[in-house]
This record gives sequence, structure tokens and C-alpha cells, in this order.
Amino acid sequence: MEKRVVFKSRWLPWLLLFPQLAVIGIFFFWPAAQAIRQSLRAEDPFGMSSQFVGWANFLQLWADENYVACFRTTAEFSLLVALLGIGLALVLAVFADRIIKGATVYKTLLILPYAIAPVLAGVLWAFMFSPSIGNIPWLLGKMHVTWDYLVNAGQAKWLIVMAAVWKQISYNFLFFLAGLQAIPKSLIEAAAIDGAGPLRRFWTIQFPLLSPTTFYLLVMNMVYAFFDTFALIDATTQGGPGQSTTILVYKVYLDGFKNLNLGGSAAQSVVLMSIVVVLTVLQFRFVEKKVQY
Repeated sequence: MEKRVVFKSRWLPWLLLFPQLAVIGIFFFWPAAQAIRQSLRAEDPFGMSSQFVGWANFLQLWADENYVACFRTTAEFSLLVALLGIGLALVLAVFADRIIKGATVYKTLLILPYAIAPVLAGVLWAFMFSPSIGNIPWLLGKMHVTWDYLVNAGQAKWLIVMAAVWKQISYNFLFFLAGLQAIPKSLIEAAAIDGAGPLRRFWTIQFPLLSPTTFYLLVMNMVYAFFDTFALIDATTQGGPGQSTTILVYKVYLDGFKNLNLGGSAAQSVVLMSIVVVLTVLQFRFVEKKVQY
């Protein structure tokens, strides 16, 4: 029987929730309201004048071919980061769960990338793959492979995907490893006694029981790819070459802080926020049905 906590005062629960509600209100709802307000106005970059223009900023976005191209870049980037990050982390977690000797060292090394700030991760990968001083291009040159992500759009895209996956893989690994260790060993041993091999035990027992963890990581990795990769892109490609690696969140920065188009940038932020909210709702509406709790 579920045990519920009963407060003597009707105001005590709200008092306990107030710090968290204040943080959400100040750092989410207030900026979101300001962005919506600013997206409906045309403002002077120096804040000297402001004029209500309605939906004009949003209409200009769809007329901008570069902005529409950012949608495709963002979709490809987010899908690759989410799928590769989750898939590789799951494989690493399965192997880590089987290791007996040296498991602590192995797990520690896999967790280290999560402690590195995104901008430092971007600088690290930019140095490793630098066409002039990087070790990786030098090794590729020995194999007669030309690497220059500064001029090759395809190589630039794969560079930021690899860097983003490397940065996020520790986060995914921790959750998968915890999920695997929470599965009762008796289930695995019973399946082994019945003659099920390691691969069959994984697909029929472990992976279905990991579905809540996988669903959670799918949502978090999509949000990560949309927002938290800004610093990484800024430190490596700065959206180039051209705009081949400019995702939606970086486009907001370019138009707002470099081109000083405050109204258009605010409109882009509102569109980006709406996309993430819709994707999250769809994931909870359709993907969660396949989750086994």
C-alpha cells in the first residue's frame, strides 16, 4: 500500500516548492516570455527604438533559404548524435558490466569526457584535426587521405558529430551501466542455464528491461544536440565552412549577436523552443508506448 505524506499546513508544500519554482520562473518562463515579446517587434540594435511588427519576423525566416537549410543540418546532426551516442554507450556499458579485473579503471576512463567543458572539448578536437598541426590529418596524409575540415563541408559535419558524441557518451554510459547493474542476476543466470547465448540474453532480457533508460536518454540526447552543442561548434567550425555546420541554436547566435537582428533572432529562438517541445511531446506520446516499466 502506498504511503502518502500529509502536511499539517496547506502552505508548507508550496513553501518547500518555492525555491525550485522560482528558479524555473526566473530562468525559463521569464526569458521565454521576453523572447516571444521580442519576436513580435523590430528593435534597434542599440535599444533606442522598438516597433510592433506582428508576425513579420517569422515570415522573413521562411523566406530565408539559409535558415531553411539549417533545419536539414540540425535534423541530420541531432539524429546522428543521438543514435551514435546511445548506441556506442550501450555497447561500452555491456562490456563494462562484464569486466571483472580493472573495472574501476575502465569505467573511470569512460567517464572522464563528461568532466570536460564543451568549449574545451571543441578546442581539443579542433587541435587534433587541425589541417596544419593536427596529428590525425598527419596520419591520414600518410594513407593518402586529404583532411581539411576548414574547406570540406562533409568533413566538418563529421567532425562536430564525432566531438558531440564523444562529449555525451559518458553521460549515456553512466545510465546504461546503472540500468544493467540493476537487472537481477538471477534472470541472466536462468537464461544461461536454459541455453541462451550472450547475444540472445541481451536482446530478450537486458535490452527490453533497459527501455525506460533508453527512452530517457533519447529525449536528453535530442535536447543536448539542439542546445548544448553550441559551444562545441563555436570552438571548432564556427558554423562553417559556409553554413554547412550551422544548426538552429548557432543561427540564433549569428543573427542576434553578430548581425544584430534582434527581432529575427528572437523569432528563431521561439521556433527552436517550439520544435524541442513538440519533439519531446511526440516522443512521450508515441515512443513511450514501447517502453516496458
